[in-house]
Amino acid sequence: METLTPQEERAMQYIWKTGMCCVKDILLCYPDPKPRYTSLASIMNSLKQKGYLDARRFGSTYIYTPLVKEEEYAGKSVSRLVEDYFADSYKNMVSFCAREQKISKKDLDDIIRCIEEQKGE
Repeated sequence: METLTPQEERAMQYIWKTGMCCVKDILLCYPDPKPRYTSLASIMNSLKQKGYLDARRFGSTYIYTPLVKEEEYAGKSVSRLVEDYFADSYKNMVSFCAREQKISKKDLDDIIRCIEEQKGE
């Protein structure tokens, strides 16, 4: 799975929320100032070439459908983050988040409870 640029990732986030769409549909999701139609069309084409979207011609426009699920992309992104910045250790990542106060003790307790419940399944 190829890495996305920030612009491609933002477009994909709107596409995942919208589902089947055309460029105009996604353009409506952007806040002002919106990107130009041609710029967004180029991003959509790049996403198609990278295998993230399927495109089917319908009259004079293309209808795009996501081929990669948001959860799959998120999982790969988190794995890459942990590998690149935390020596491939989720423990190091959680320690960093706790140290930087980006996660509370209550949240950590909830995470531990969730892990323990999944082990019991």
